[in-house]
Amino acid sequence: MKQAFWSGVVVLLMAGVIRAELPPSVYEAKQKEAPEKIGIEVLRVDIESGEQADQQKVGVVALVTRVDRTASGLQPDQVINISYVITERPRGFVGPGEIPLLQEGEKTVAFLVREDSGPVYLPVAGIMSFREF
Repeated sequence: MKQAFWSGVVVLLMAGVIRAELPPSVYEAKQKEAPEKIGIEVLRVDIESGEQADQQKVGVVALVTRVDRTASGLQPDQVINISYVITERPRGFVGPGEIPLLQEGEKTVAFLVREDSGPVYLPVAGIMSFREF
């Protein structure tokens, strides 16, 4: 009886922790709803320790190479800052995929939103923020 009780408690606690990977249609919708769809060339990547031991803050300086859609008035040849956090997950983790770590010199698409009218942009499509379907 006690074993069944504790098994139930563990299941309830884990239910709040475990998150499943999102289906591709969710990422596609996030990409379509992104206020900014642009091409970028990564000029610099800065990595710092995050607020938790398993996190890293990523700061990217990127050159806008093309503008497909913009709500903030981005223009080609403009330099922007992109910020996000990567969380190191244990092997076998079940949950949403992490935003990829960009590399200097990389040329890619970016689905972003401007942070509170400030100078920083944030990825909006999770693991698919820097990839197209």
